[in-house]
Amino acid sequence: MAAGRTAPPGGIPVSGTDEGRADAAPPPPPLRIVLADDERMVRTALRAILGAEPDMEVVGEAATGAEAVPLIRELRPDIVLMDVRMPEIDGIRATEQVLTGMAEPPRIIVVTTFENDAYVYDALRAGASGFLLKRAGVEDLVQAVRMVARSDSLLFPVAVRELAARYAGARAARESARALRARLSDREADVLRLMTKGLTNAEIADRLAVGPATVKTHVAGVLAKLGVRDRTQAVIAAYENGFVRPG
Repeated sequence: MAAGRTAPPGGIPVSGTDEGRADAAPPPPPLRIVLADDERMVRTALRAILGAEPDMEVVGEAATGAEAVPLIRELRPDIVLMDVRMPEIDGIRATEQVLTGMAEPPRIIVVTTFENDAYVYDALRAGASGFLLKRAGVEDLVQAVRMVARSDSLLFPVAVRELAARYAGARAARESARALRARLSDREADVLRLMTKGLTNAEIADRLAVGPATVKTHVAGVLAKLGVRDRTQAVIAAYENGFVRPG
C-alpha cells in the first residue's frame, strides 16, 4: 500500500489528497454548442472537433438561419457557431433575432471565409461576441470557443480593430465621444481604452495596478453604461462614437 494512504473498513484506500475526497467539487458541465451552417461538411467537421473536447458538447445543428433561430431558443445552448451567409435568413439577422428574443441568449461566434468582410462587422455590431475563420486550425477553434465562453478578453483583437477602422466610420454614431465619455468614470474610461487593445482582465489589472476583481467590476460598469452585452460590442461602440480612433 502506498505511503500516506489508509484503508478504511472494506479495504478501499483513501488518498489524503482531493483525489479520494467525497467532497471534491464536481467538474463544471460541458459547454453546450449549436452549429448553424449550410454546408454539411463544415458542420460535420466542427462537431467532430468540438465533440472530442471533454468540456464541450454539440447539442444541435441547423442548415439555415430560419432553422437556427427556433432551435437555439429551444435548446438554449451556451455557444452558437453561426455561419454569416446562409439561405433564408443570414447569420446577421439570425443573430439579431436570437439576441432580442431570449432573456438569457447564448454567446454567438460568427463563422466566415473572409475576415475583412462588412458582413462580419455587421454581425459583430448585431451582437455576436466574436468571429472565426473557416480555415482556422483545430487549436484556434477550441481556444476561441473557450475564450468567448469566459468572456474576459476580446477574441482576435487585432482583427476586430481592423474591422472597426474599416467600417465604423460608415455607421452613424449612436452618440458623440463626449457624451459617451460623460457616462463613464475616469477609471471606467481607462478600462474601456485597454479593452479596445484586446487586454484581458488580468492584463488590465496589471496595467492599472489594481486587483482582477476591481477590473471585473469596472468592466461590468462599462457594459451597463454603454448598454451593451459584452466587450466586443463595447469596443465597437468606442470606435463608432469616436471614443477611440483607428490607428
